[in-house]
Amino acid sequence: MGESLITRRAGAGGEATITFENYSHATNLTHISASDLSLARKNLAGASVGGYALFAGGDRSGSSSTVDAYNTSLTRSTPTVLSTARFDLAGASVGEYALFAGGYGGSGYSSTVDAYNTSLTRSTPTVLSEARRNLAGASVGGYALFAGGYSGSYYSTVDAYNTSLTRSTPTVLSQARSYLAGASVGVCALFAGGFGGSGYPSTVDAYNTSLTRSTSTVLSQARSYLAGASVGEYALFAGGFDGSTSSTVDAYCDNLELSLFPNTKYKLNDMPSEQTSTSFQTLSIPKPVNGYMKIQNATLQN
Repeated sequence: MGESLITRRAGAGGEATITFENYSHATNLTHISASDLSLARKNLAGASVGGYALFAGGDRSGSSSTVDAYNTSLTRSTPTVLSTARFDLAGASVGEYALFAGGYGGSGYSSTVDAYNTSLTRSTPTVLSEARRNLAGASVGGYALFAGGYSGSYYSTVDAYNTSLTRSTPTVLSQARSYLAGASVGVCALFAGGFGGSGYPSTVDAYNTSLTRSTSTVLSQARSYLAGASVGEYALFAGGFDGSTSSTVDAYCDNLELSLFPNTKYKLNDMPSEQTSTSFQTLSIPKPVNGYMKIQNATLQN
């Protein structure tokens, strides 16, 4: 069932009722087999641009520069290879580009960034500020971010590329680490977990569209080697290792911000009973949202 937001208004002196029915996006999934990669490999990176999903680099008895691109019909092509063969790199997208950054190859730790546009033409923008592997990528607003990593020591560095592929270096991670994971939700890029000099952190660093960093929440289990992905209104971080292999999944949701007039009656999600606002206020409700708001017509006319 898709999302539904229904508004009903009574006559003069009555009230307007806004009803939420699973107010989020529904997803139906079907498995379809696609063509194999042109080269079997591990420790590669993925990113999307235009009508393509790209998988770049990797390791198969040595580092690879191969790039496989799948279009919306799942037809595979092999665009120009990476400028340097490497694995343990990271991918992220911004504007009309898919970016692949860092990694490790025959010449050691890499600072290289390869950018593919919507025509799958490759360019090489400004390199990372620090050469490193096992970093993580995520996107927010008009930026692709590459965070953390390792090159003999653990890094807290964050490199941000805008839609013109100009690089900046926002506030560093709250803790230096590699083997972390990135994902995006709402107006935040999240970087979670990893491994640093002091062990396995549960830290989650969030960067907003202004590249301001916050650290308001942590993973339920500190771990590294986890993976991040986004779906609907959620960013998920799954699996990992903290001395033993983990099956934990942590989900972070995007909230719906609702502004309430005084005397608004509402009951949303898991609220045990109807509430009434006594002043102007803002509610932050995790999606999907179910329930109702009743707004007095007299209030709406003021």
